[in-house]
Amino acid sequence: MSVARPDLVVGDDGITRCAWGAGDAEYSRYHDEEWGTPMRDPVRLFEKLCLEGFQAGLSWITILRRRPVFREVFHGFDPVRVAEMDEHDVERLLGDARIIRHRGKIEATIQNARATLALDTPIDELLWSFAPPPRDAPFASFADVPATTPESTAMSKELRRLDFRFVGPTTMYALMQAAGMVDDHLAGCFRSPSQASEPGS
Repeated sequence: MSVARPDLVVGDDGITRCAWGAGDAEYSRYHDEEWGTPMRDPVRLFEKLCLEGFQAGLSWITILRRRPVFREVFHGFDPVRVAEMDEHDVERLLGDARIIRHRGKIEATIQNARATLALDTPIDELLWSFAPPPRDAPFASFADVPATTPESTAMSKELRRLDFRFVGPTTMYALMQAAGMVDDHLAGCFRSPSQASEPGS
């Protein structure tokens, strides 16, 4: 009989975290410092958008460990510089084993930069316009966390209309989680809204 994976784990440091954020130092740092923290910097949001697209079908740790190289090859995710990349750059990146060598995802990153520059509304304002109101209480289990929401579906639909790629509803919900548009740290995690609101926490 299989044993259910715990939703929360107490680390060697005595801190209770969402289970996915324990066991790997880089994952723990990301969980503790980034995931679920409101992010409004337009360049970093563009980066999140692109990297969530690269993550589709893969584990996030695969992307996280390669993020410094992604930033190197995509010019710090400056939309202006990425938008100037061409087929020669695509072919060069397809030969770079340090990143995820997927033509569609590489081309999508370049197209998404061009789509970002064509926006009438700054990308940070556009993405945050789909953020839902805060929940009344955090989820108790990851089984309760949705893969998509009406808001992520609406975000996906609008971005596709604006010629963005690799922006499906599930990918966009992952973006919303990562950028703090929703806070899906579980009840009991030291990062959960319930913990943060407790006196003395």
